[in-house]
Amino acid sequence: MVEAVAMATRERQGGASMMEQLVPEIMTHALSYLDYPSLCRLSMTNSLMRKAANDDNAWKALYRKDFTFEQDSVTPVKGWKAYYAATRAILKINAEFFKIIKEKSTLAMSRIWLKVDYVKCFHGSGEFFTGYDAVVESWQPILNWEQSADFQIRDVRARVLTDVAWVTMKAYLHQVGLRAFFVTNVFEFHNGRWYMVHHHCSVMLSHGGPVQQLIQG
Repeated sequence: MVEAVAMATRERQGGASMMEQLVPEIMTHALSYLDYPSLCRLSMTNSLMRKAANDDNAWKALYRKDFTFEQDSVTPVKGWKAYYAATRAILKINAEFFKIIKEKSTLAMSRIWLKVDYVKCFHGSGEFFTGYDAVVESWQPILNWEQSADFQIRDVRARVLTDVAWVTMKAYLHQVGLRAFFVTNVFEFHNGRWYMVHHHCSVMLSHGGPVQQLIQG
């Protein structure tokens, strides 16, 4: 798809290429079939494609395809391309958090949290901790658990502002029967990277009690 679009720009007959003759709506629709790496590569082919690939509507369409329609009313300060990249970064660090739990890495857990007094952690057990040292220490029993806590994550939604972002999701754990949780993670951007400042995990209830079967959706 990238090669076909780029080739069209080189087919200049009568002074205008095929892509130059496309109305913006059609061009945006054509670009909507590209994924993130392809759209980035397309922007490096020539000036026309760079302009097309940096179009805000193209990146908004890609955001809706890869993430969610929920933020259609949002107007990103730096445009949809930057917002897409920021959302990818947040989802990557959020996935890293669950990887740390699975791999039971105490060192990695200590590094993902911001070293400040206002960080907070609400575990699924109902226990609450505040302050960097207390929060990191609270993960020791979980990371020392005999079995690896391999969560299945679903319905992930992220909202990114300039230097703060939050991610909501459903998390399912199968090692001890099925346990289901609602999870919210909050991150702050410091010194070129995102750090966790808040984790809230609560047991998902169904019909007045803990969920006993996998909830689809």
